[in-house]
Amino acid sequence: QVQLVESGGGLVQAGGSLRLSCAASGRTFSSIGMGWFRQASGKEREFVAAISRSGISTYYADSVKGRFTISRDNGKNTVYLQMNSLKPEDTAVYYCASQTYYSGGYNFPSNYDGWGQGTQVTVSS
Repeated sequence: QVQLVESGGGLVQAGGSLRLSCAASGRTFSSIGMGWFRQASGKEREFVAAISRSGISTYYADSVKGRFTISRDNGKNTVYLQMNSLKPEDTAVYYCASQTYYSGGYNFPSNYDGWGQGTQVTVSS
């Protein structure tokens, strides 16, 4: 069982930046794929970004491509989401997720078997 703890959320003006962190424990970090999802009020949880076990491969939702960057530090058991040029529509609770076993994909919540508690990101216009 992987335990995940997110941090770094907050309130920021449109055009600003935030960096989210997700610390993992309970399993060898370099053996698990990681992802970020978000859920706005009244909406379904949606894919934001994912990164492979080695960190070589990254994937992004079209809505954040070119603005967000996912990275990981396997020595620190941490995955990051650097968010730049934030927009009000990025407002949501952001969750990190772990993929202990490859499930055939990376962009659906069902592809992941571990979740953090979430961190709120609010972007004001």
